[in-house]
Amino acid sequence: MSGRLARLVLVCIAATATGAALAPVPATAVPVPVPRPGPVRDTASMAALLTDLQRFYRDAEKATEAYNATEEALRRQRAETDRLNRDLARTRLSLHDSRGAAGRLARQQYQSSTDLSPYLRLLLARDPQHAVDQGHVIGRLARERAAIIGRLTGSERKAHDLARKAREALDEQLALAERRKKERDEVRERLREVEELLASLNRDQLAALAEFERMGAQRAQERFMASGALSGARRPSAEGERAVRYAVRQLGKPYEWGAEGPKSYDCSGLTSQAWAEAGTPIPRTSQEQWKRLRPVPLSELRPGDLVVYFPQATHVALYLGDGMVVQAPRPGAQVKVSPIAANPLLGAVRPDPDGKPLRRYVPPELPEGATDGSDEGYDPEGGYAAPAPDASTR
Repeated sequence: MSGRLARLVLVCIAATATGAALAPVPATAVPVPVPRPGPVRDTASMAALLTDLQRFYRDAEKATEAYNATEEALRRQRAETDRLNRDLARTRLSLHDSRGAAGRLARQQYQSSTDLSPYLRLLLARDPQHAVDQGHVIGRLARERAAIIGRLTGSERKAHDLARKAREALDEQLALAERRKKERDEVRERLREVEELLASLNRDQLAALAEFERMGAQRAQERFMASGALSGARRPSAEGERAVRYAVRQLGKPYEWGAEGPKSYDCSGLTSQAWAEAGTPIPRTSQEQWKRLRPVPLSELRPGDLVVYFPQATHVALYLGDGMVVQAPRPGAQVKVSPIAANPLLGAVRPDPDGKPLRRYVPPELPEGATDGSDEGYDPEGGYAAPAPDASTR
């Protein structure tokens, strides 16, 4: 927790303490506030508070995924701009060479402008065969001149076209950079809303909220597992196994919006890097993963598949097996193992639909504490963890 946020939490704890009063003291003593226990919220108000918190988190993650999409588009645009600039430099060099060759042709043509025509030389030649051979040479030179002039014209046209495309690509790059800045500010604003809500609660209220959320997730998981939506255990493909083992090795690393490892991750940063390490690159954002990867029924889930959440596909996790997923949940949380139904399910996709299941599969051993911590990204022991300092520079 940042120093500013810690002070906010301390102030809010005092402010939310009901009827805080001053203890009777002698007139010469300095008054010392004596806080009383914070109010106990009823179930309805706790549910409303959790709803608000989850909405703030969804808004923050939606803004984060929009930022990630623009960051990815900007990365591609930079590469395209660089490619066009390299092509333009090569074309300008070729144009320079063609202009030099054209200049040499012009000088040669001027120097030979007083020569007899090939037809007249043929008539006057003592050796007609020699004149014919010379005519062939002259014809070849004429064709070379035509080719050089053609290359010159083509290079000029190509250079003009590439220069226009390079200017347009740079304009697009600048527009994307400006959009990324606005989306970065949007993420910060959404996280500030989360911060303010959590800072208004004292430690007991945070603990009660975490327990209320945990019980809700447990009930959702029990209903989901009892529904029979998941069939028997399935084995992953070789790539899926590598993705799972990569994700498990990241357990305990902090969530950071816009991050894709190796020290921290956001939700789609974790899933995209896991599959990149498995040798199957996938889109960067949860929305693109949902849109472009092969859908798979929940009844056919196998380890390594991606589980997507919320109607706008703003959150994603990697299926571990036995109704559990590996995910980077929310700001303030760490990469952890969670129940598959901890968030509202949208569906699942498979990055390697043609991958054959392994004949034998031993799930990776999970470290102690792999399931510890809140799936909603706040810690009743320490409040809200602000984004890492370097997140603001991304």
